Amino acid sequence: MTTRRATISDVARAAGVSASTASVVFSGKTPTSEATRARVLAAATELGYTGPDPRAASLRRGRSGIVGVVFDQHLGTAFLDPVTTHMMDGLADGVSRLGAALLLLRDDGETVSEPSLHTAPIDAAVLIGCSPRMRDSLEIVRARGIPVVVIEGDAGEGIPRVLLDNVEAQREAARHLADLGHRDVVIVTLPADAARHRGWLTDDAQVRVDVTADRLAGAREIFPEAPALAAAMSSIDEGMIAGRTIFSDASRRPTAVIAQSDLLAAGVIRAAEEAGLRVPQDVSVTGFDGVVVDGLAPHVLTTLVQPATAKGRAAGEAVAAMLEDEPPSGLDLACTFRAGTTTATPRIT
Repeated sequence: MTTRRATISDVARAAGVSASTASVVFSGKTPTSEATRARVLAAATELGYTGPDPRAASLRRGRSGIVGVVFDQHLGTAFLDPVTTHMMDGLADGVSRLGAALLLLRDDGETVSEPSLHTAPIDAAVLIGCSPRMRDSLEIVRARGIPVVVIEGDAGEGIPRVLLDNVEAQREAARHLADLGHRDVVIVTLPADAARHRGWLTDDAQVRVDVTADRLAGAREIFPEAPALAAAMSSIDEGMIAGRTIFSDASRRPTAVIAQSDLLAAGVIRAAEEAGLRVPQDVSVTGFDGVVVDGLAPHVLTTLVQPATAKGRAAGEAVAAMLEDEPPSGLDLACTFRAGTTTATPRIT
């Protein structure tokens, strides 16, 4: 009888950590605490797991047993967003049947990491989003003949992609506000371009990041005249910067703000309260993601809950299928609207 080889998911469960954390311990690309590292390595020793199985990969096709995951921002910044953590957990689980490790690569157009996307010994790549910079990364991967999967982006014909219903979901949140009676609405968006410029979007601005464009399109199906303010990233601090801009003029404050992430929404709420506004009595706020945001209490955010872990797992399973010579398939996932305590009928002026 053949004994199944332990996987990184087995090690993670035994160590009481996420699959992505266990994978990071073996890849060494992102720092972890000594306590976490010791716990993961102890669990690995107990299970007889020594990392990706390069011997088996070599016997099959001379593979490295490594899947590259490409981000277009600093890795430390990316992992401040809980959505990224959940997605990476799912991705690690999705490739676990290969015994593969995840190698995190940064492609921000400013620094060159070693190993880079040009040289990293990877069997496949997963691109997070499809901004203009990510499309350059896509060309590098395709030139190397490496299988690639894109999460939330259109990479063109023949590239498997995992998508959310961003347009439909954001439209549902906007419709919720319209049904409450809101007409004066401002949209706070995720980055609109590769340079992550912060500021108001002009009417003829080209939004070149797929996720941002889709969510903006959904909101503007309900509020076609709503002004949009781009943030530099998804964070509470960026939401506060946007909120301070929106609420700076007491004579022109909107009755509602649609934020394209929960972190941005939390920052907008803090800025509103800083300006002396009550949420939701004076201003309603919606988010997007459905993650736990520290410091948001007593508010319960009205938001769209996205299946971030399932999104990562679908990408990992598509990678595994391609490396096993099976036809990969994209997967469309749906968000769920969740009404909270941060929206109400608009104030009467």
